[in-house]
Amino acid sequence: MGFEYKLVSSLCKVFSDGENMEELQEKRMTGLKGETLSFQIAYYWGGGRRERGSAAVVSPIADRVHVRTVNLVPCEYPCHTRRDPGYLTDRPGLYPDRLSEISGRGFPLVAGQWRCLWIDVELDEGMEAGDYPVKIRMEAQGAVLCEPQILCRVVDYVLPPLPIPHTEWFHSDCLADYYQVEVFSERHWEIIRAFVKSAAQHRCNMLLTPVFTPPLDTAVWGERPTVQLVDVTVLGEGKYGFGFEKLHRWVDMARECGIEYFEFSHLFTQWGAKAAPKIMAVKNGEYVQIFGWDTDAAGGAYRTFLHQFLTALKKELADMGISQKCYFHISDEPSMDHLESYRKAWEAAAPDLEGYEMIDALSHYDFYEKGLVRQPVCAVDAIEPFLEKRPERLWCYYCTSQCVDVPNRFIALPGYRTRILGTLLYKYRLDGFLHWGYNFYYSERSLYSVDPYRSTDADGSFPSGDPFLVYPGADGKPEGSIRQMLMDEAMSDYCAFTALERLAGREKVLELIDGEKVAFDEYPQEEAYLLRLRERVNEAIAQIKGRMAETNG
Repeated sequence: MGFEYKLVSSLCKVFSDGENMEELQEKRMTGLKGETLSFQIAYYWGGGRRERGSAAVVSPIADRVHVRTVNLVPCEYPCHTRRDPGYLTDRPGLYPDRLSEISGRGFPLVAGQWRCLWIDVELDEGMEAGDYPVKIRMEAQGAVLCEPQILCRVVDYVLPPLPIPHTEWFHSDCLADYYQVEVFSERHWEIIRAFVKSAAQHRCNMLLTPVFTPPLDTAVWGERPTVQLVDVTVLGEGKYGFGFEKLHRWVDMARECGIEYFEFSHLFTQWGAKAAPKIMAVKNGEYVQIFGWDTDAAGGAYRTFLHQFLTALKKELADMGISQKCYFHISDEPSMDHLESYRKAWEAAAPDLEGYEMIDALSHYDFYEKGLVRQPVCAVDAIEPFLEKRPERLWCYYCTSQCVDVPNRFIALPGYRTRILGTLLYKYRLDGFLHWGYNFYYSERSLYSVDPYRSTDADGSFPSGDPFLVYPGADGKPEGSIRQMLMDEAMSDYCAFTALERLAGREKVLELIDGEKVAFDEYPQEEAYLLRLRERVNEAIAQIKGRMAETNG
């Protein structure tokens, strides 16, 4: 039949021609209780035509093993012309990313191509420590093709929760548009819940909350569909009433899904804070827009509204018991040209937000130095000045522009350039991570909707993979991606480092990390470094736990 296979790590992106493939040297993995271990089976079908195969799990922990197919997705714009040599490709094509359930028809065997199965081994917090073999039996045409096996060693320690906020901006309007459902209808709530739950399950513990329609990636004088959780009523000239029923429902839903932190949509427009976001209200019995692009952000009318709104909101946050878990934004990605308009916006909102966390994505130290942002969220390629004169609390982010040398999650980048983020967050004691696109299914500037199954680059605007981590499944549930799993692994690494720090101190962890140079713009360009690092961290935890058990015994 002409069949080949190789076991490869979760960091490997297997192209249909078999390029870039690095076979696992050791057929074993270790992990802590509560984390997911992932690996892949790359396989080549040399038959004369397309067939379908079946996969069966043979393992004492088969109920904890999840097998999915790795699908090729279109990448018409894989990278910018400004790039480093480390990309897997700079050519448009079909590349591995989307993870989907194996249907009753089985997984594809495509003649003359390499494809992959993605295997997750979900280590339950309550399972016994020890070694568990996991075998995957692959069959086709009534015959066994292969039975690759890997040994999963479970360390007797529960992976701690992620100790810092991690947010991937959640776009509720994209879900309503894609699934063609009414905003905040019961069906919309069901879909939102499914997408939030998937985010939380993969260690995204903070949720962008649209108290008003987020003024993000929106063309000037353009607008996105209204997804406003707070009901506003105009009571008279300069007087407003507020309803928070939908916000309460949102918070309850998110907490049930595992979300810990809430960040509220920006109070001013992006790239300069010059206008108010779109705000809808009932006025004289009609539902109308009362603020937007024609509203001077520094004007008295919006300041009056903002003071009343924030006063009312803070009471609700206190009633819900989440005041200490909430973060506010002024405006996204201001440049030095926007310093004065940002200052005016800050002065309008900051007095009402004393004692609350305030964050914004920016790359200029001056904003922090002048006291205009309490917690800067710095681009990873502009972080050195912030590290040299360290703010009390410092986050980082990357997006389309961070495309040379630094970590990112583009489909055309090697897996280690996504997963290395967790190590960097820990080493540099960063206080949070932000990305702008968990499920952005629009073009740049939100001019029109795109089909993410056909366009992974916002219709040629950003490198493929930048706009979203999950695909909108046909049943209103998200389909995952390799990149979502790599982000999960990055954050799991961070959690494992904190576990070892509790047992042996931070210096022990840094000793393991700094076996090779690790910085934002320079780190090992290989899978092996991260795989070895986690093995060593897990081994150190296991040894310490073993000695503790002997002492207590």
